[in-house]
Amino acid sequence: MSIDWLAYLVVALVTLVATLLVVGLYSTGVRLYAISSDAQPSPAAQGRLVLVKAGAYACFALCGAAVLFGVYLIVPALHF
Repeated sequence: MSIDWLAYLVVALVTLVATLLVVGLYSTGVRLYAISSDAQPSPAAQGRLVLVKAGAYACFALCGAAVLFGVYLIVPALHF
């Protein structure tokens, strides 16, 4: 029995990159949401805060999509 070390390295690198992506998207979304819910924004910043909140929701959506894609890859019953 032989171990395919190259395949092991590929799986380890993809796992590391996917983890960094999901954690980075989630933490960016939390940070943007915290900025967008400022208690007393200036009138000039009001329009930008709407875009910042939309960016936070986009980060959360991409994070959720990455998690769902991972579940799709793991669960064989979902492969048609």
